[in-house]
Amino acid sequence: MTDVQPQWPNSWIRAVMGTAVLAVLANQDLHGYAIGEHWKARGLGRPKGGSLYPLLSALGEEGAVETEWTHSERGPGRRIYRLTEPGRSRLAQEVSSWEQLVVTLRPETPSASSPSKEESR
Repeated sequence: MTDVQPQWPNSWIRAVMGTAVLAVLANQDLHGYAIGEHWKARGLGRPKGGSLYPLLSALGEEGAVETEWTHSERGPGRRIYRLTEPGRSRLAQEVSSWEQLVVTLRPETPSASSPSKEESR
């Protein structure tokens, strides 16, 4: 199995890991491996277990996610992660903040009323 390289720098991925977990869980409850598969499909690469599981634990302690053990007839039980209402609120706030950051980082386009570089010389 080959890991897909993320589409963005690792420092960006680390910065959005919590938000990315919440975003993946917004549509369905998942176990840790499935969260990693969704990350990979979204271009974030596969998170390392040493990063993902402590993060899931921290999100659980914050009340953003809750867990439930499920039993399987074909293998070991799995811990399923579910987004809570506080987690949904946090996700909405973080996505809004990221959208504002993107707008802030966009280069300004000259407007018709602003002088061009040559006019201001």
